[in-house]
Order: sequence, then C-alpha cells, then structure tokens
Amino acid sequence: MSTTLISLNSKAVKFTSTPKNMLINGQWVEAASGKRFETMNPANGEVITSVPEGDKEDINRAVAAARIAFDEGPWPKMKPAERAKLLFKFADLIEENAEELSHLETLDNGAPVNFTAGMASSAAENIRYHAGWATKITGETIPVSVPGNIFNYTRREPIGVCGQIIPWNAPLLMAVWKLAAPLSVGNTVVLKPAENTPLTALRLGELIQEAGFPDGVVNIVTGFGQTAGAALTAHPDVDKIAFTGSTAVGKQIMQAGAVNVKKVSLELGGKSAHIIFADADYDVALRNAANAIFMNSGQVCVAGSRLFVEKKIYDRFMSDLSEYTKNYRVGDGFDRSTVLGPLISEKQKNRVLNYLDIGQREGAELLVGGNTTASDLANGHYVKPTVLANVTNDMRIAQEEIFGPVVSAMPFDDIDEVIKLANKTDYGLGGGICTTDVRKAHKVAHAMKTGNVWVNTYSLLDPASPFGGYKQSGIGRENGSASIDMYTEVKNVWINLD
Repeated sequence: MSTTLISLNSKAVKFTSTPKNMLINGQWVEAASGKRFETMNPANGEVITSVPEGDKEDINRAVAAARIAFDEGPWPKMKPAERAKLLFKFADLIEENAEELSHLETLDNGAPVNFTAGMASSAAENIRYHAGWATKITGETIPVSVPGNIFNYTRREPIGVCGQIIPWNAPLLMAVWKLAAPLSVGNTVVLKPAENTPLTALRLGELIQEAGFPDGVVNIVTGFGQTAGAALTAHPDVDKIAFTGSTAVGKQIMQAGAVNVKKVSLELGGKSAHIIFADADYDVALRNAANAIFMNSGQVCVAGSRLFVEKKIYDRFMSDLSEYTKNYRVGDGFDRSTVLGPLISEKQKNRVLNYLDIGQREGAELLVGGNTTASDLANGHYVKPTVLANVTNDMRIAQEEIFGPVVSAMPFDDIDEVIKLANKTDYGLGGGICTTDVRKAHKVAHAMKTGNVWVNTYSLLDPASPFGGYKQSGIGRENGSASIDMYTEVKNVWINLD
C-alpha cells in the first residue's frame, strides 16, 4: 500500500521531544509520587513521550489551587468583559496553533489529519461562542403575588470548582467543551484528560497560560481513571463533575458524587438508530449511512451504528453500501488519503473484533470488513470498516456499544415498526433519518427518544446547539444556552421595599 505521509508540524515535534508535566496552580509539575507513564501512537505502537501519573495527592493539590482561585482569586470577581477578552485571546491562540494541535491529536489519537484539522477549527469557534456569553448572563425580575411591596429577582452565579473528565476519541474538542462554558461564567476547572490522549490538553494548558489566565483557574492533571479520575469525582471540595465517556463509568461517577451532592453532568454511550426510508435521496442516504458510522473509525458516541433500511430497498442498499465501504482508505492519519485511522489501542481493537465474532455467532452476515491483514498496518490498531447484515434488534451487536467501525443493518416494513425498533435500546444520544417526506421526518424525529436527531445529514455540531442524551446516554446538555444553565446556580433574592 503506497503512502503519502505529510511531515509532522515542527512545533509538534518540539512539543513531543521532551517529557511533559502537568499544570497545577500555574506551574508545570511532576506527580507527587514521581511516577510517569508513556503515551503511544496508535498508528504504529511507538512511544510519543511521557507524562506524570497523577493520583489522589495531585488531585488534592489541583483542587486546592482551583478553590483558592475561585474563593480568593480574581476570576469570578472579574468583569464579564475581562473574562471574555481572555477567552477570545485563548481562541485566537488555538487558531494560530491549529496545525500543531491537529498534528498532536493525530499523533496521540490516530484520527486522520483531515478530521483533526476540523476539530482544531471547531475548538476555536466553541471558545469564541462561549466567550460571547460572558457578558450576556442575566437574571430576571419576578412579579410575585405575596402581600407587601416586594422586589423579587434572580441572579446567575458560578457554581465553583468544576472537575472535568474527558475521553480519548476527540480529546481536543472535548477539552474545549469542558473549559469554555464553565470559564465563561466564572468557575474554575480541574481537567483530567484520558490517559491514552493527554497531549492536546497539555498544549491547551500552555496556550491558557500564554493568554494570561490567572494561576489556578485551569489545572490539568494527567493520570488514570481509577486513581486520578476517581479522586476527582469523590473530592468533597469539587462542586460539579462533568464527564464524557462510557455509561458504566458514568454510573460510578454519579455514586461518587454523592459525597457532597455534587452537580453532575454526563455525556455517555450511544447506540444510535439511522433510519433510511425508501423515498430518501438514495445517493445522499448511502453517503450518510457510511459516514455516520465510519467517521473517526466509529469511535464516536453518536455513531449511526444501528442502520434500519426500509425492506423494499434493503437488498440493493446493502449491496451498494458494501461496495461504497470498500473505497474507504484505512491507514496512518498522516497520510492525506486516509479516511479511517487506527483504533485507540490494542485493547479497543480486540474489543471490536470480539464483537464481530459475537455478531456472526448470533447469526449476522459479514458483508465486508473485519480485521486488517495489510503488512504495513501490522503495528497499528486497525480494523476495516465493517458491514453486518440481517441483524435483529435483540442481538448484542444491536444493543451494546461497540465503539468501532461496525454497522449493524436491519430491514423494516413501516414507520410505526421502525420507531419501536429505534427506541428499543437503553441509549438515547443520537439518531438519523433519511427521507424526502417532511411530515414523515417530523413524525419520526419527534417520536425518537434521543437527544439529537439529524435529517438527511448526520453528526453536525455547533457551539450554539445543545448536545446531550436521553436515558442511559447521559444527564445535561453541553453547548448553547443549556451549557450556561449547567454551570450556574440560580439565586433568588427577596427585598421588602416597605
């Protein structure tokens, strides 16, 4: 397989040429234990660099710094326009260093540079959107009906110290989502990146310092979920936890947060239904069906992993989808022709391949895909884009999140049947509909028990648009005005004017 690898950005080369430290109270420090761990390139299994293995003591230090910055520091007391100015500067720095951030993301996560470049651009825009909110957070006056001359009003105030835990599948954008909203309203943050992908979060820490944020406002602790992550969620001086990741871990975080009744927001797993009606624009539906599941090698929480195709076009669609899928180039993310990069780890690759075995034992038909045998990909964690046909909705591959480039396809007869099938899952994060009938689109979109629905497109995101899930896909919404609600407390004030 021929390759056209692009050169690694010179700043990214410099950044990864030395071991990295974590950010606590404006200082780049080692873990208190002195322990470190290596972060690996999933494309070839090579070591990129090492980072501190933070644990409970480091979380204690970071939370203490964030608490002082909130209670005694200038950040929450700063004029909204001053906070906005720093956030706009941060966004400009992200934009100025977009190629470096994109390349660090590809190096650490494996996603193709064409994909990570878009993430860097989206990150800057997300910061700018939330910077605009800093000067627009208002309360309301309330005409109460109690006796007397009463002036009643509300204030929106920052919650306090926010513990933010992000996943490895889109670490740059997820870090920004966990920084922009809480910072815009005056909270302080302790950010815990995924152990597989700490590099872009640490580079963001450098840009935060360059922008001029006060010490302790943003702290970044690298480490493992079972130690650093668990210590952060259970810490009694953390006022809010936001987590993006698996539903199983989300449940643990809810329990740990009970120590001081933390505010908790969760963006968890998904098993999204993508419904193709016979009246859809066929070429658009085919493209959407493939992109919805294979984007970022299927490591996307809203991936359209359950594909429902109306029976009258099912056989043709499956044949064409299989041929379409064969054209997806699998390879190193620094190859401009790559569409699917590696999975994040050998563990994740084995998990995905195990599900392929499970699906076929359950009776699903493997039309295309599976394990890669290409010799030049042997050292990476690659799985070919995979189409499983003749799946039934009760199979494990149709109910459990695989988090890889695997679509489970099922035929359906009518609109009422497919709505029931789509909703028969523990998850409710995303969903897609392809149809040219606008009435049908509205009916199905309203009936789907999911937080996000795309019609004749898939997986579009915007800082102004709320994102989150129903059922076991999470609690709360990120982005839009909903994110401001999530990071503020409402205080009600009563004044007797008599």
